[in-house]
Amino acid sequence: MSFVFDVTKPIAMGADHAGVEYKAQVKSWLELKGYSVKDFGTFNSDSVDYPDFAHPTAASVESGEACFGILFCGSANGVAMTANKHAGIRAGLCWLTEVAELTRLHNDANMICIPARFVSLEAAKEMIEKFMTTTYEGGRHQNRVNKIACS
Repeated sequence: MSFVFDVTKPIAMGADHAGVEYKAQVKSWLELKGYSVKDFGTFNSDSVDYPDFAHPTAASVESGEACFGILFCGSANGVAMTANKHAGIRAGLCWLTEVAELTRLHNDANMICIPARFVSLEAAKEMIEKFMTTTYEGGRHQNRVNKIACS
């Protein structure tokens, strides 16, 4: 089923110590735009284990509590791998606005994972904006998306 951004539900967010600053700034930016955000932590720069924050963020999206999720860590690989362990999650690692667009357009992603050590805060915001405003194309992509989940 295609993800549709439902503004009545919060946006789920999580990060490890490498992404905590971006998470805080993006959360404030989204709230200023009128969005509700559910923040699953971490809340400081002390070293932490990224799965402890990626799992509850992904679970919130998977359950439908949140409309979609945003995860930050140093490379975004760890949080993407963790989130994608959840059956109802399609988390895309994004480093360019065009990649963020394609994760929605072709893959119907419901989570965006951003490498805080490799992109600027402005680029992260641009990617999130593009992710939020891109509609899944469906069509020829639907058969591929249907094959992603293990049965």
